[in-house]
Amino acid sequence: MAELSGTQRSQVVENYFRSLQQRIVDALSTLDGQPFRRDSWTRPAGGGGVSCLIEEGNLIERGGVNFSHVMGTQLPPSASAHRAELAGRPYEAMGVSLVMHPRNPYCPTAHMNVRYFVAHPPKDQPEVEPVFWFGGGMDLTPYYGFREDAVHFHQTCRDALAPHGADYYPRFKDWCDRYFFLKHRDEARGVGGVFFDDLNEPGFDASFALTQSVGDAFVAAYAPLLERRRDISWGERERDFQAYRRGRYVEFNLVFDRGTLFGLQSGGRTESILMSMPPIVKWRYDWQPEADSPEAALYTDFLPHQDWLA
Repeated sequence: MAELSGTQRSQVVENYFRSLQQRIVDALSTLDGQPFRRDSWTRPAGGGGVSCLIEEGNLIERGGVNFSHVMGTQLPPSASAHRAELAGRPYEAMGVSLVMHPRNPYCPTAHMNVRYFVAHPPKDQPEVEPVFWFGGGMDLTPYYGFREDAVHFHQTCRDALAPHGADYYPRFKDWCDRYFFLKHRDEARGVGGVFFDDLNEPGFDASFALTQSVGDAFVAAYAPLLERRRDISWGERERDFQAYRRGRYVEFNLVFDRGTLFGLQSGGRTESILMSMPPIVKWRYDWQPEADSPEAALYTDFLPHQDWLA
């Protein structure tokens, strides 16, 4: 079989991402009982996308599943930070990114992203080879932790990566722990998952196949946790703690998240980029949980990095 051209590769990846977006929206809409709003958009500088959003659902207070495919004349700094030799090249970037913020504080927030970048040859150097890479992952952010939920999430991630090599899960799990970490708080955002970037060494086919395995595993990793916890009763105390912990999510996304930075630096659609923000958030000065409380257990038993599958 002849090797795909760059244009053909992009079309195959786009077809997959669009299908993945629709499958995830269908699954989560069925769980919630309400449909997602679908919003197509175009970007003046090149490209566009589809944002699917649910607000004030039965289960999901706010959630979005975005597809975007954008092009530009100069790779933004956030995308070339680890590849200085690519700075200034024309590029295209596409992917699916989602964040789900359930209303029930016992249901965890979840994030997933899969993406594909191509740095095209500089206009004055057409003989230079284009450079592609994939990235992505998923992570879980509970407010009230359940060990069996963290184990299920990580087991699903490991099972998804296992066919591609036994070393991928431990590598990507560690990468996730290091990436989704609030350095200014010296604190993890949640219980982690898997994260990877700059993946191209195995070649296009193998890199794309691994990325598909991660994207395809999200519903299996997350939906059972919503089903387990959605009917647990909660009150103002739990809701208040959820809003406080959501502040950490906002801090990470606005200070550290490469996807948010890329979207803003590339002139992306602000409404779609910031759909990851939770709808109700609180900050307090120097707040500490009561000793031996369920809230304290999040900090002592769940946020410290650990091997959930030991």
